[in-house]
Amino acid sequence: MPQSRLQQLHDAGQSLWLDYIDRTILRNGELARRIRDDALTGMTSNPTIFEKALAEGHAYDSQLAAAPSGLSAWELFELIETDDVRAACDLFRPIHEATDGGDGYVSIEVSPGVANDAQATVAEAHRLWEAVDRPNVMVKVPGTLEGAAAVRRLIADGVNVNITLLFSIDAHRRVIDAYLDALDERAAAGRPIDRIASVASFFVSRVDSEIDKRLDALAAKAEGGERERILALRGRSAIANAKTAYQLFRERFAGPRWEALRARGANVQRPLWASTSTKNPQYRDVMYVEQLIGPDTVNTLPPATLEAFRDHGVTARTVDADLEGARRTLAEVEAAGVSLRAVTDQLLVDGLKSFQKSFDTLVSGLERKTGELGRAVAQTR
Repeated sequence: MPQSRLQQLHDAGQSLWLDYIDRTILRNGELARRIRDDALTGMTSNPTIFEKALAEGHAYDSQLAAAPSGLSAWELFELIETDDVRAACDLFRPIHEATDGGDGYVSIEVSPGVANDAQATVAEAHRLWEAVDRPNVMVKVPGTLEGAAAVRRLIADGVNVNITLLFSIDAHRRVIDAYLDALDERAAAGRPIDRIASVASFFVSRVDSEIDKRLDALAAKAEGGERERILALRGRSAIANAKTAYQLFRERFAGPRWEALRARGANVQRPLWASTSTKNPQYRDVMYVEQLIGPDTVNTLPPATLEAFRDHGVTARTVDADLEGARRTLAEVEAAGVSLRAVTDQLLVDGLKSFQKSFDTLVSGLERKTGELGRAVAQTR
């Protein structure tokens, strides 16, 4: 039987994580089948995903009805979220063990209210880590300035961390340095560093969506060849930005400092390509997968993108191809009048707002759901 496209992608050095979770696929064998047949080696979750799962069925009704009284909607969410993530961790545990902790992780996210508070992020991350109580859980922390400080503390404490909402190279550099500093701290104290894992979730398609919008506005004011030159830049910035992030990863995880850590068993902090579904229907639906393939990477795929790649995706090592072209593309975008820094700063703000909105919708949905089940909830903290 010919090798599946998803297996080819895995064999090229890219881990496939599913950007989706719900109780149904955990219990009906669907996730186990995907792990077996689709080369899945991990999973990411967030309040948006859970909100959809809670709204679309009754899989959680019995647990919500039987939950202890006096819990807020957010506490009820944490109860069902940690149960699902724990169950997913158990399904991925054989991969985690077979790879000596190199893969098989499931992510769970801190709440949006702590995004700009390092101390609160650390406290909440520890609570989630202890509640799930599995070696292959990763706690997701937003890639803010305060988030980077929290990452350093959490890694030093031995907590696996997925840093999310990374859009800029500077933010990526901060979290790499936080990871390395924490490993140095542990090594200096004689503590083990060989079973600690981290990924840096670098967002892709949202960058094109925002830059394309700004390019369209500039093109509308231009004429002739200048207009065509500006429009020709559409759909190229996100891949170029991500390739630059991969180059930074390769540079930071090399040299004497890294070699000393690696000798003690340290794992690299892999780049994880997030937001890889194609938002613009004019673009190829697997472009953000095909153009970022290479060793020591992760791509977290929503179900539709995974199915599209299974059907017609092409695997080739692309993530470090034509780096000079990637730098040239970003320079041309800047020259056209779009500031990459302004874009990435705005995307972080928008990402945090979207995260908060999903959280608020989730809480409202849980309050409504519990009301339908005939029970009251305490006021959300």
